[in-house]
Amino acid sequence: MFIYVKNFNCTLWGARLGWVDGIGDAVEFEGHVRLSCLDGRPVEASPWRFLCPGGGLLDVEVEPARPPSWGLWASRRPGVWRYRELLPAPRGVEPVTLGEGGTPLVPLERVSGEVGARVYGKLEGSNPTGSFKDRGMTVAVTLARSAGARVVLVASTGNTAASAAAYAARAGLEAVVLVPRGAVARGKLAQALLHGAVLVEVEGSFDDALAAVIEAVESGSGLYPLNSFNPWRLEGRKTAAFEVAEALGGRAPDWVVVPVGNAGNIYAIWKGFKELRRHGLIDSLPRMAGVQAAGAAPLARAWELGLEEPVPVERPETVASAIRIGRPVNAPKALRAVRESGGVMTMVSDEEILRAQADLARLEGIAVEPASAAALAGLRRLAREGVVERGETVVLILTGHGLKDPDAAALHPARRLTVTADKAVDAILSIAGSAGLRGARSFQRR
Repeated sequence: MFIYVKNFNCTLWGARLGWVDGIGDAVEFEGHVRLSCLDGRPVEASPWRFLCPGGGLLDVEVEPARPPSWGLWASRRPGVWRYRELLPAPRGVEPVTLGEGGTPLVPLERVSGEVGARVYGKLEGSNPTGSFKDRGMTVAVTLARSAGARVVLVASTGNTAASAAAYAARAGLEAVVLVPRGAVARGKLAQALLHGAVLVEVEGSFDDALAAVIEAVESGSGLYPLNSFNPWRLEGRKTAAFEVAEALGGRAPDWVVVPVGNAGNIYAIWKGFKELRRHGLIDSLPRMAGVQAAGAAPLARAWELGLEEPVPVERPETVASAIRIGRPVNAPKALRAVRESGGVMTMVSDEEILRAQADLARLEGIAVEPASAAALAGLRRLAREGVVERGETVVLILTGHGLKDPDAAALHPARRLTVTADKAVDAILSIAGSAGLRGARSFQRR
């Protein structure tokens, strides 16, 4: 279902101010779970608590019921729930899962040769709905259903909508997704609709849609939000760090390069590495590099100017629609991750992004959407500037599959011929001859 909303404002939802607790069912966790504001103030660890009292983000801490170990995890099938000791897992509840996680960590040989580092790509497009969003969604929707939610709500630039719709369908819940009208890739919209979500197209930006979600949830309506201001959802995303370290033999890389939009992923991955070290599973931590598109770079510009707060972008513009966000809700967490890790924020042009997308596809055989390609574009810039040094180990988080955004793929030059059927073999052999295949040019069609 489509709903088009012109000049959207939050009164559509009957929203009022104030965060409402006491909705839904209590959840008992397997381990000891604590919830706190970023300044350390503790709050009740309820799945219905999403923001700090008075405003601000929350963080989740899980003390496992039994010690985590690589050996324990290796005995289980790959995926997000392989690491359940460090997840806020409801006791006695089967997760809402589509087999997410366990994505490949692939050496990028030609990229490595170019930048002089050992570069790997974490192929998050291999997740069930084609993006990294599934990691967080399995945890958040599991908690939503356990806590008695019936309708989930999300604002999205596309990937979150597709993932939320799929996991809501899996859980037997209704999904409402808000997207900025005309600013979401067709492949992502198709996924959300196919899974039966109600699609609300907002005449405005992603930030307008997200503000509406927050106000709607504040109204006490019983809607369960699945955006990344929900701290429970970020818990699933940190498992990418666990998988990277496990694939590297119990070691962290020197760098992890992450495309940054609403800015939750870079923090979640950093949090995952910190938890591994706290439990003695790795000896060192990586440096985190966040990459934004130049036309949507509130954090990278703040970093460049030495500011503590992001520089809002009122009308973000970039070919990388998944990171076309001007007011990232997780900005405080992202900046904390970069500063704590000794990392960096950088920005790249759309031209650099599209070149990186083409190179990953044609030199490494990996199809990613433009936002994912920003990671490679950012690495190239950091290598040129000497920030990433030769010989270091670098992991690029390639967040979404190339088929997510077919319109962007069509921007690249294509080698295409149209011939009549009787000339097809001649055309093939001509191409083979130009590629240097012996004997192809000497063939004469009779």
